[in-house]
Amino acid sequence: MPDSATLAGMFAGGARPRCYVASPLGFSEAGRAYYVQRYLPALAEHVEPVDPWALSQPDEFAAAAAAGREHAFGIEVGARNADAIGGAQLLVAQLDGQEVDAGTAAEVGYATALGLPCLAVRSDLRSSGEPGMHVNLQLEAFVILSGGFVAGSLDELVARLALLRTA
Repeated sequence: MPDSATLAGMFAGGARPRCYVASPLGFSEAGRAYYVQRYLPALAEHVEPVDPWALSQPDEFAAAAAAGREHAFGIEVGARNADAIGGAQLLVAQLDGQEVDAGTAAEVGYATALGLPCLAVRSDLRSSGEPGMHVNLQLEAFVILSGGFVAGSLDELVARLALLRTA
């Protein structure tokens, strides 16, 4: 598994590594607005975001539904996302919610299995894990063991990315 030195090395000389952005923010109108207007631009200051919400278009979902191939298209979307994770150098995961989004948790697991460092944001005030944990202990363990960390806000994540780029 990578360590914090590996993470720091990705940002050496002010580099902006390719970063898969795992989140459920695209599922709601409010989430999409925050994602596009605040989240992605903040990350783009320090990484090259790989936006999985841009890999598949609404008209593709509509066409698959009309053709009765929603399941097959769902698998195709999952494969696109897996390819995008594999082409990234690290992953950032949004872990808010009473329960962490299952797809986001799966993306973290997949990324750590590939050896990518994972960073996370957990700004939700609600408890969502075992005592002493930000989220489910296994999910948080994958983030930490990957050489990453859990930030308490997007601002904290961006500040820590800035430190990595200037180290």
